Amino acid sequence: MSAEQKSAPDTDPAAGGTDGPVGGRPARLAAAAALCALEGCALAAGGVWMLVVGATGDSGDRQTGVTGGITLIVLALLPLLAARGLLMRRGWSRGPAVITQIMALPVAYSLLQADSLAIPAGIVLAVVAIAALVLLVNPATTKALGIKGPGRAEPK
Repeated sequence: MSAEQKSAPDTDPAAGGTDGPVGGRPARLAAAAALCALEGCALAAGGVWMLVVGATGDSGDRQTGVTGGITLIVLALLPLLAARGLLMRRGWSRGPAVITQIMALPVAYSLLQADSLAIPAGIVLAVVAIAALVLLVNPATTKALGIKGPGRAEPK
């Protein structure tokens, strides 16, 4: 292999390198990824629970439980993939992560309106969603992901 064909180690954070220009992954980025992964795992667990309850329930609730469970399991893929992308410092991953947090806020609000044990779950969901949003729009996270703001693209 000639010298021109050898590639240098990938250190560009936008290209998914492990070490960016400033060093390793920022703690804010790791925390945002952890919160997204937590939400994805919670959705998957809820989906499995609905699937099991629906499959073992009476015939009237079976279809609703199975459909709801499968839907939650599929929806869990969005924050889980976003968390993986954030850990790998992929710029595309911030969009799905932000969308997940925005979708979580109305769910948290509806849980807070309930007169049951759902209120603490709503509080936890709201705190996690707001914390993740703050972490995701933080300038250090944006820089680590290689995202440039409007009008800041490099000329070709």
